[in-house]
Amino acid sequence: MNDQTETLEFQAEARQLLQLMVHSIYSNKDVFLRELISNASDALDKLRLAALVDKDLTVDTGDLHVAIEVDREARTLTVRDNGIGMTRDEVVSVIGTIAKSGTAELLRQLREAKDAGASQELIGQFGVGFYAAFMVADRVELVTRRAGETGGTRWESDGAGTYTVAPLDDAPQGTAVTLHLKPVDAEDNLHDYTAEWTIREIVKRYSDFIAHPIRMAVQRTGEGDETSTETVTLNSMKALWARPRGEVEPAEYHEFYKHVSHDWADPLETIHMRGEGTFEYEALLFIPSHAPLDLFSPQGRRGVQLYVKRVFIMDDCDALMPNYLRFVKGVVDAHDLSLNISREILQQDRQIRAVRRRLVKKVLATVKELKTGQPERYRTFWAEFGPAVKEGLIDDTDNRDTLLEILSVASTHDQAELTDLAGYVGRMKDGQTDIYYATGENRATIENSPHMEAFRAKGYEVLLLTDPVDEVWVEQVGSYDGRTLRSVAKGQVDLDTEEERTEAEAERERQRTEYADLLGWMGGVLTDSVKEVRLSTRLTTSPACVVGDAHDLTPTLEKMYRAMGHEVPKVKRILEVNPGHPLVAGLRKAHEQGGTEASLAETAELLYGMALLAEGGDLADPSRFARILADRLARTL
Repeated sequence: MNDQTETLEFQAEARQLLQLMVHSIYSNKDVFLRELISNASDALDKLRLAALVDKDLTVDTGDLHVAIEVDREARTLTVRDNGIGMTRDEVVSVIGTIAKSGTAELLRQLREAKDAGASQELIGQFGVGFYAAFMVADRVELVTRRAGETGGTRWESDGAGTYTVAPLDDAPQGTAVTLHLKPVDAEDNLHDYTAEWTIREIVKRYSDFIAHPIRMAVQRTGEGDETSTETVTLNSMKALWARPRGEVEPAEYHEFYKHVSHDWADPLETIHMRGEGTFEYEALLFIPSHAPLDLFSPQGRRGVQLYVKRVFIMDDCDALMPNYLRFVKGVVDAHDLSLNISREILQQDRQIRAVRRRLVKKVLATVKELKTGQPERYRTFWAEFGPAVKEGLIDDTDNRDTLLEILSVASTHDQAELTDLAGYVGRMKDGQTDIYYATGENRATIENSPHMEAFRAKGYEVLLLTDPVDEVWVEQVGSYDGRTLRSVAKGQVDLDTEEERTEAEAERERQRTEYADLLGWMGGVLTDSVKEVRLSTRLTTSPACVVGDAHDLTPTLEKMYRAMGHEVPKVKRILEVNPGHPLVAGLRKAHEQGGTEASLAETAELLYGMALLAEGGDLADPSRFARILADRLARTL
């Protein structure tokens, strides 16, 4: 030190804030190197810009780089750049004080914060990544000289109460930050930051795509145990997303996809996009060719990584992609983004929401293009990711119309090929106003359900929905192209034409009169299970079926809600009986003739149980049903 050295004190609030940052904010101490490299990269970019703007500034921008220097014996690590540098006043303003304003107010809010998460959000208002160095260092030295200036500045602090600032005559242009490292402590996650492979791994993970070379001198042992020193570049600088698409070969995209996704197969589709205007970003996204095993696991990983100016910020950035597109892999590199102090938790702001909207629209537009232009690739996509995409019909109302356009489902129109809703509407019968659908565990169960009989007999197409999410989205969406989505297992169904209805009215009235007593009696016998027993217009061959009212929860939805811990009341459904079936006609006759009450009641139970089983439902008391059935069969022998 010389006579011009100044010893300055941190303000009391600044000392408290520094201690809070060092001990509470960063969950991973390795990020200190990311922060220092990011600052160095920013300084290099600023120098290049200054050289373009200020023609009087004489600087060499031909070899802008970041250098990492290690002294294993002294246990120091230095991050050096030949960038813009700082003046003495800038050092005091930017480095010497943690927050330029509002420190006292920040600490007041921190003390009032209820939890650590709230504290992190508040601290996120201040950009102070440089101080991450004190997590791993007992003392930090900074030497800097502003480009175009003749003298430099030396700053030093142990992160406690004071720091020193002194002028230097022979400082090189740029900034060098030297850390006097703490001892290695595995329990405190303090690694050996003088080890070559530790530094390589951190740079590869966080700073691989920095636009400037990150160099380090390493020792190599040759023949005869002779040692030599060579300078190696630690980062690839290959940010594919920053290059024009026409300059990137498909093989390069595929290699990069495998790098970010750890997948063994090539992607199904590559999306390379750039956002310009008030907020700039680049995105390189991939749609995989097959679904990951954890696609429907609550702990499943998201696929989009966030970078800011090529600096890695976080994996699995759920703020950039909705849950129903969780299978999309890739990178988003933002040029300017509001981050919190540790860059580990993203603040929800207008910019992020705008990027998310654009990314989602681009992904869905790409899928739509596949559907119209490359049907085979679209079929692969939908087979792998269709059930997940359908979740967007529930959550993403802004893009619901687009989602309905790319939706494909099975239907009775074709045994092998799926259909879209537009295709269904184009095939609707004259006078048909509703889009009919049926839900169930699989296609065979649905097609053999009694609910389908009238539709099959009349030639009406029915959508066959077999994914669990189908039960929810059809209720949420409600309609398509002005036509109501209607379940074949709900409400009254009458597919007759006006002429057929007129011709059959007399017969129906006769049946209602004949069966009035039986239906009333059955309603009393089955009162614990059903809320009504009525004649059916949807059955042609089965004796009975169970249906719900138009706005009732389906049995499948009841199970789903209960599985999620929601208490929902038991929904009683309606038993419809077919007056043209011999079993129902025989039951009516036996009831008119005063048959044994107990025997007739058991027949009514069997009829209801068979209706449940026919639709793939569950019996409330399977053992009782089996016992009654066995007794009836024994009497026939």
